[in-house]
Amino acid sequence: MSLKQQLTEDMKAAMKSGDKHSLGVIRLINAAIKQREVDERIELTDTDVIAVLDKMVKQRKDSVTQYEAANREDLASVERDEIVVIERYVPAKMGEAEIQAAIAAAKAETGASSAADIGKLMGVLKPKLAGQADMGLVSKLVKQALAG
Repeated sequence: MSLKQQLTEDMKAAMKSGDKHSLGVIRLINAAIKQREVDERIELTDTDVIAVLDKMVKQRKDSVTQYEAANREDLASVERDEIVVIERYVPAKMGEAEIQAAIAAAKAETGASSAADIGKLMGVLKPKLAGQADMGLVSKLVKQALAG
């Protein structure tokens, strides 16, 4: 079952069970997916949907930080609750050891050996790890791998 189908099924289940919180968040997710499909005139794949979900989580984490800085714990709590629901649909992120293994494999594949090869290595890793790993961490680990 695709991620979009899973969202639709979960939305129906939330309606039947009266889970208004989950229902509202799933509707937000579906709206974001539909918006991207309309804007780009494409049908989103599961990888694209995961990218939308990652963006939504990042936006909410940024909001939590801002709300906490403004002493608005009530609003920060709402955002944290939304993050929990959104993260149900995001696959588990790879650990640092798994990322380093992927970097080592990509390094062997591309022959990258110096800092000048960061772009080449990231070009190979990004499609493989998109949605599965924090790309900021991947970038940091790639720089470390090529520096030392």
